[in-house]
Amino acid sequence: MKALKGILGAGIIAAVAVVFTASQNTYSVANPDLEIEVNDQMANLGIGDKAPEIEMRDPQGNIRKLSDLKGKVVLIDFWASWCRPCRMENPNVVKTYNEYKDVRFKNGDGFEVFSVSLDQNKVAWENGIKQDGLIWENHVSDLQYWRNAAARTYNVNSIPATFLIDGEGNIIKKNLRGPALKNTLEVLRK
Repeated sequence: MKALKGILGAGIIAAVAVVFTASQNTYSVANPDLEIEVNDQMANLGIGDKAPEIEMRDPQGNIRKLSDLKGKVVLIDFWASWCRPCRMENPNVVKTYNEYKDVRFKNGDGFEVFSVSLDQNKVAWENGIKQDGLIWENHVSDLQYWRNAAARTYNVNSIPATFLIDGEGNIIKKNLRGPALKNTLEVLRK
């Protein structure tokens, strides 16, 4: 009897797994345009590629563009106020920003951070900026959560996610955290 229960239990788990997997496959087939878009972005955003333009509103409603920072080394930082790993990484980004913001690099004059928030709530986003002491000027969001236009363009599917771009707007590193960001900037220093 125990053996029969074990077999039945395993059969039920297998059936649930098949139904769940089938439903996932149905979803991706039902959205072929989205699937192609994401795969194209993945293929197109490699080291050495031009960073796509990001143009969004800051907390005050002003439009900020990534291209306005051309000539500087820029860390594009995808984060959110509700993301614990992001909040834990913010002190490192602040410290690195303060240390390198006025440094001359081989291919860029100064270091900037361009923060893209995946928040949905403007008050939470603004509080996160204030609480974490994110003193740079370039904070943007469309308050669309995971549907954030820049996150979709950059194929961001987890945060924190970062892209380091040089003064010409080329992606030179991805997903730098902790000491890796500082070490990379030190190598790029003039």
